[in-house]
Amino acid sequence: MIKVTRLNGEPIYLNSNLIEFIEATPDTMITLTTGKKVIIKENIEYVIERIIEYNSKISQYISKV
Repeated sequence: MIKVTRLNGEPIYLNSNLIEFIEATPDTMITLTTGKKVIIKENIEYVIERIIEYNSKISQYISKV
């Protein structure tokens, strides 16, 4: 899960495995595989960094098990 912020300031957590694509329209819009769309404050680069960080943490956890 990655933490992002809706335009109204509300923090939400997204399952990064459900992200289908990310657009800058000019706000950042994330479309999930479920068809749901979420508009957030953070830019695309931030989201990508969080996804990489999250996947790295998962990989580290799996390698310890």
